[in-house]
Amino acid sequence: MRRDHWKRRNDRLDPATDFVEIYRNVVMHEFPWDMNQALSFALFRTYAVPGIGNLLDRTGEFTGNVQKRYDDTALLLEPPTRLGFEHPESRTAIRRINAMHRAYDIPNDQFAYVLSTFVVVPKRWLDDYGKRPLTPHEVEASVQYYRTLGRHMNIKDVPETYAGFERLMDSYEAEHFAYDEGARRVADSTLALMRTFYARPLRRPAGIFAKALMDAPLREAFRYDAPPAIVQRASRAGLRARGLVLRAFPARRDPKRIEDISWIRSYPNGYVLAQLGTFPDGSARGGLGDADAPPAGALDGVAGGGPAGVTGEGH
Repeated sequence: MRRDHWKRRNDRLDPATDFVEIYRNVVMHEFPWDMNQALSFALFRTYAVPGIGNLLDRTGEFTGNVQKRYDDTALLLEPPTRLGFEHPESRTAIRRINAMHRAYDIPNDQFAYVLSTFVVVPKRWLDDYGKRPLTPHEVEASVQYYRTLGRHMNIKDVPETYAGFERLMDSYEAEHFAYDEGARRVADSTLALMRTFYARPLRRPAGIFAKALMDAPLREAFRYDAPPAIVQRASRAGLRARGLVLRAFPARRDPKRIEDISWIRSYPNGYVLAQLGTFPDGSARGGLGDADAPPAGALDGVAGGGPAGVTGEGH
């Protein structure tokens, strides 16, 4: 396969109608590692909004059961990408997400903000560190993919364009980022989990590396000390160098699935989608409600490899 196979394939597709296929090609073939890291960062930065981070702390799942919550969220978010929104597995996954969120009275604006991070952060990551940036077709496909996810979750006031998502994310963070003790506990727990993905000698450097890639407003919201400037420059330069090297690699033929990643640890013998996640409303496992039920909480969990951890899981 040519190195530019997936770009050429996506350029031939229509992002208005083929957005799932385009997005799948981006996530599972062209940029699996980068998208994993970028989506992880996207979710991690939502913890800096006190209304989101504090709720996640109060559930106790992100401090007492973080590995399972991490795994469940990654596994639940994948089916629409892999199979499309109308596939039975995708509808089961979305029902499960909605059922969890109905237990919490969270404003719609927090849902819309979280959705915006899924669109904006990956584009910015690939602009900075990818072997190439996303094409206009791929950006538009991402917009349409998350607008569709938003409809399935009954999220209101979802932007129609990438520029709209970008304005939403930047303005929301400027207004809402602030320190919260509970949110800090969630952030600390997530970083601690990420460090366990590495051999012991690498765990401390991995945590420093993650903080080096955080922007100043995000670090300040958690009251994390900034790593030395030289560490920040070296960390970013290393990722840019990786992107340059990957330009010489052939296209990935086989898709990279979440369950193929070594840090998904909770289900060595397999799992049932309808039984993933929590049941905070007391409903029985399997009694999941409707796929298009109204949301009641912010998207929670970490999809992917933890905030910018160098995973060694391939490109």
